[in-house]
Amino acid sequence: MKKLAAISLVLAMTAASLAGCGSTADTAAPAESEAAETTAATTEETTDTAADTVAADGKVYNIGICQLVQHEALDAATQGFQDALTELLGEENVKFDLQNASGDSATCATIVNQFVSSDVDLILANATAPLQAAAAATNEIPILGTSITDYATALSIDDWTGVTGTNISGTSDLAPLDQQADMLHELFPDAKNVGILYCSAEPNSAYQSQTIQGYLKDYGYECTEYTFADSNDIASVVNNAIATSDVLYIPTDNTAASNTTIIQNICQPAGIPIIAGEEGICSGCGVATLSISYYDLGYKTGEMAYEILVNGADVSQTAVEFAPNVTKKYNAANCEALGITVPDDYVAIE
Repeated sequence: MKKLAAISLVLAMTAASLAGCGSTADTAAPAESEAAETTAATTEETTDTAADTVAADGKVYNIGICQLVQHEALDAATQGFQDALTELLGEENVKFDLQNASGDSATCATIVNQFVSSDVDLILANATAPLQAAAAATNEIPILGTSITDYATALSIDDWTGVTGTNISGTSDLAPLDQQADMLHELFPDAKNVGILYCSAEPNSAYQSQTIQGYLKDYGYECTEYTFADSNDIASVVNNAIATSDVLYIPTDNTAASNTTIIQNICQPAGIPIIAGEEGICSGCGVATLSISYYDLGYKTGEMAYEILVNGADVSQTAVEFAPNVTKKYNAANCEALGITVPDDYVAIE
């Protein structure tokens, strides 16, 4: 009987042990399953975050855009800027307040002051007058300029190092002025007198005129400035210019760009060719230009905005950027009308 009792005890203990092992296996499976689900959820969350790092906190960026005037070059720069930020931030994460000043500096001030009151995240100043108005309106909100020829001139910076040291940076539309002088000489080596036509209210135009004159004088040209205050006196100034000039040079000038028809209707019948500082002016009244892409310039500005808004780049130490490439272009219709044949490396403006 004692032996049977002992055997029964051993069998009972073995059964209990096996039941314990079975219980452990049963509870481990759900735990592993839960861990796998947690890992999968974490992986999915990480993937989503990586795909949408910009709006992880639901941030919507409000951008104020002040454009001086409507014309092809500035329009392209604004579009490039908007396209870049829309692609980088996502359409749902950025809102643009686009305002056009219709060429009036006082209106620029009104527009940017509204942006400051609305506490926008960043201001795009498209052309010099909007940049100057924005600089006067705020020293806190980041400001990016585009279609600006020379920031030192526009902002009255004496010791220019490539960065402003303030809440302002951006892109420059300045094509190399020495190469523009080379182009003028290449096409008109026998000319004697070059008239430089621009708006006196645009400091960047004055900068271009003063700079290119040094290069033109090295070629032996006599240079004379002809300036107009606004669109009202363009016709009379252009008539004065063609009376004493063999060829005209027009820098990147917003007022001139908005009035190329007036200039064309005076210069072409008189047989006076124009070398233009940018493609929009050349399309309207010029024969040749060193062309940059204003769309690409605006797009680059949008990329700079992204770095400032999302990645924390310091706008005060962000260097002003330039167009990476220039192309020799010509206005085929105007060249034909004036009997001008351009070298083979020039590209016709479409």
